[in-house]
Amino acid sequence: MTKLFNYPSAKFFFCLASLLPLTFHPGFLQAETVKTDEWQIEADKVLRFEDPPSVIAEGNVVLTKLRILPPKPEKKKTETSTWGILLEEESAVVEEEIVPQAVTLTKEPSLITEMTRKADWVAYDVEQNSIKAKGNVIIFSDTDQLLAEEGVLNLGKETGTFKEATILREQLDLHLEGETISKTGTNTYHIVNGWVVTCKVEEGKTPPWSFAASDTKVTQGGYATMKHATFRIKDMPVLYSPWLMIPVGNKRLTGLLFPEISNSSQSGFGFNLPFFINLSDSSDLTLYPEYYTNRGFMPGFEYRYVLAPQKKGSFMANYLHDDLSDPSETEYWEDTEYTHTNQDRYWVRGKLDHDFTNDVVTRLDLDIVSDRDYLTEFNSGVTGFQESHDRALDVFGRSFQNKTSDERINSMRILKYWDGMAVEGVLLGINDVREDKDNPTPLWKLPSLDFTGSRVIGESDISLDWDTDYVNYYRENGVGGHRIDLYPRLSTPLPLGPYLEARAEAGIRNTYYNIQTFGNGEWDEDDSQNRLLGDFHTEVGTTLLRDFSFNTEGSKGLTHNFRPFIQYDYLSDTDQEDLPDFDSVDRKDHRNEITYGIDNFFNLFGRNSSGKTTEYDYASLKIEQSYDLRSEESDTPFSAVNIHIRLTPMENTRFIYKTDIDVYGDGFTTHTVEAVYKNSRGDYLNLDYRFDDEDDTEQINLSARAQLYDTVFAAYAIEHSLSEDNVIEQNISLLYQPACWSVELQSRYTPGDHTISVLFSLANIGNSLGLNL
Repeated sequence: MTKLFNYPSAKFFFCLASLLPLTFHPGFLQAETVKTDEWQIEADKVLRFEDPPSVIAEGNVVLTKLRILPPKPEKKKTETSTWGILLEEESAVVEEEIVPQAVTLTKEPSLITEMTRKADWVAYDVEQNSIKAKGNVIIFSDTDQLLAEEGVLNLGKETGTFKEATILREQLDLHLEGETISKTGTNTYHIVNGWVVTCKVEEGKTPPWSFAASDTKVTQGGYATMKHATFRIKDMPVLYSPWLMIPVGNKRLTGLLFPEISNSSQSGFGFNLPFFINLSDSSDLTLYPEYYTNRGFMPGFEYRYVLAPQKKGSFMANYLHDDLSDPSETEYWEDTEYTHTNQDRYWVRGKLDHDFTNDVVTRLDLDIVSDRDYLTEFNSGVTGFQESHDRALDVFGRSFQNKTSDERINSMRILKYWDGMAVEGVLLGINDVREDKDNPTPLWKLPSLDFTGSRVIGESDISLDWDTDYVNYYRENGVGGHRIDLYPRLSTPLPLGPYLEARAEAGIRNTYYNIQTFGNGEWDEDDSQNRLLGDFHTEVGTTLLRDFSFNTEGSKGLTHNFRPFIQYDYLSDTDQEDLPDFDSVDRKDHRNEITYGIDNFFNLFGRNSSGKTTEYDYASLKIEQSYDLRSEESDTPFSAVNIHIRLTPMENTRFIYKTDIDVYGDGFTTHTVEAVYKNSRGDYLNLDYRFDDEDDTEQINLSARAQLYDTVFAAYAIEHSLSEDNVIEQNISLLYQPACWSVELQSRYTPGDHTISVLFSLANIGNSLGLNL
């Protein structure tokens, strides 16, 4: 006979695990919390049956799985002096865990919630250890949240099937829905007639995009495998695939990334389908099987690793046997005016940082390209120059040389530093892609060693500074050899009075050469050469300061630092015609000149909300000129007047202007203008203008980006040679970026080529999907 008991009105707590040993007979269960090792139930009303043994809970049902945490082990205090002895510090007191031989619980173990289930109605089958739930079914776990109208769940296996269900995963803002969702294991699901999107979707709203499929399996490893999948925009199908796999986890996973599709007047149709390989938690490898119909197959790869913030590396390479670079392709050469003659084309690049614990720093820079036109031709795309340049600057804080540089530097540097001194060793090689490779070829350093330092002599104010270097210069053709350069200096402040700042410095420079010839190089002088120079420098200045208040309280205002100065420089006159000319060290022109000028610094000051005084570097102005005392310069002893203006009117805004004014009738001979502005929402403006009358060069570079509306951005960039009246490169783009997806229209112009691109990307799904027209 089945007996039914009804317990209405009051909140009721009932532990499922406590049902197992019970004999089913009438009784009253008090409204209190009863806990066992694993399960707990809470409801407004509970119905219990004997045959079969089961429980029905109604109204605000909460089913909770609990996990026991043992009490924390006791700790005792002990002393350690590992670093204390070395640093001559007092011993520190630390806490050490006591590991017991036999565990005896002296405190109450704690319980934490591992999983929670909610519903309007729940039926629990004691023998099957399963439940049926209806109405507002919700299951919470560490990573997922499942919502459904009804469902059946096996508590032992934690599996079940749910109708009209939704899965929300916090990582990647994952959203899954389906007519039927079966939970097949921990964070694994099988979905019938459902869809998936990796962004937040407001309740009752149609997602901006989604992947729908008749059958979907979500694995714990982080993949969703879909059959008969369609890509939808606003619930409208636009693409179909019989099989599709997309990542839905928060870990890096091996698999295909979104392809890049292009169409160019020179390269033809192009396709690149990157394949990402997760080698470990700290390293990965990406393969780039790129193909162009007019050029051929262009494979590439990128390897990255990160062991620590200053222990990381990235290396990338591409290779192309270029059918378009065949000498018979005359139209290609005429349109582009490129000068390379090779068909085997490649670019190998990389950077590495590694800081050791003993103040040793290592930096590696790799940049090897097949020809001088490669980086200009392959400037865009995921394997292009601009993307590689920007990523290197972002990750390593240093970028690659300009894409038009013909002598590309490859170097490895090892630096050891300590208090006031540093030693640096450098291996440097040059990738020579000059059009005219006549002698001499570029110099390599194999190696160079530089030892610099500064020390105060005794208790005096005199400082000893030194810069000592050794270089072994090698080149394929030309003059090289060994050079040792010793340059010690003594400097001291001069006590000229309380209102004058004065300092003097004197040095001796001795440079020794052992000259060698390589290849077809020629040297007519002695193989051993030596040069001895003496120099002297002194400067006298004074600083005047005044505050200009903006209000009566004097809490806001401007501080003006005005510093006139005069300095004298002397460098001995030594014949250097018999010396090789490797770099700037080898030619030191005779100096005997006076330089005078003024420095102006303007700082804004004020008080913040807490009453603390703040200062802001607002602007500076420097004007200087030199007078040459050498007799050979007696007709024109005055140098050009140099003016340097820097202005930072607000945070993230900078303006710099430099100019030289000739005092003998030529007027302004150089102009340099740099302007930078950016804000928190991503708008920016960069302007770079340069004019040099002596070199007959004038160029302007401009780049800007602005947010036109909440989801619309526009960008423009141009490199324009005004002296040659030639646009080197021009880019225009328009970006539409609502939540979870974006589409960008780009137009890129270079001499001989014009590309229009449409780039479409989805939030948290691999790389961007690019379509170039």
